[in-house]
Amino acid sequence: MKVNANTTRPGHVLEHNGKLWVVAKIQIVQPGKGGAFIQIEMRDARTGTKTIERFRTQESVERVRLDDQEMQFLFSEGDAFTFMDETTFEQITIPRDIIGDPAVFLQEGMKVSVQLYEGAPLSVELPQTVTLLIVEADPVVKGQTASSSYKPAKLENGVRVLVPPHIESGTRIVVDTGDGSYLERAKD
Repeated sequence: MKVNANTTRPGHVLEHNGKLWVVAKIQIVQPGKGGAFIQIEMRDARTGTKTIERFRTQESVERVRLDDQEMQFLFSEGDAFTFMDETTFEQITIPRDIIGDPAVFLQEGMKVSVQLYEGAPLSVELPQTVTLLIVEADPVVKGQTASSSYKPAKLENGVRVLVPPHIESGTRIVVDTGDGSYLERAKD
């Protein structure tokens, strides 16, 4: 299916130069001279090699139709993550490089969307947000203004995020799984 390059998002699968590519990152570049373009970082679905391609914003790209299957995350062993189809109870193991950076936010029992192409997993889409506990937070530095300053904090999964000064250790927060940024304090 042909779509505009500027509608492409991370996780989409494109057919380009006879290969399947999973989109990892997108950046819209507006140079001082000339028209804007989309810079897409993609990973070959079969070999895992990465490339960066540039497309004009109105250029068409071929988006591949995938089978979306909701699965439940069971456990991880090293760089292998095991998921289960809740209707058939069939389990599949997916390597970390297919999941990408959001793998650190996987929690036991979490429901994810696995995109399959001819039965092979190409990408895993986590929920947009996840709620985690802060286990360690730096103290507030006097003189910082509350509106523009953030302090580092460590989450229960070991990930470091920047949080507002009023957030303390022991607080549950909502984190964006796409970029690992703090969104809000969790409503208990």
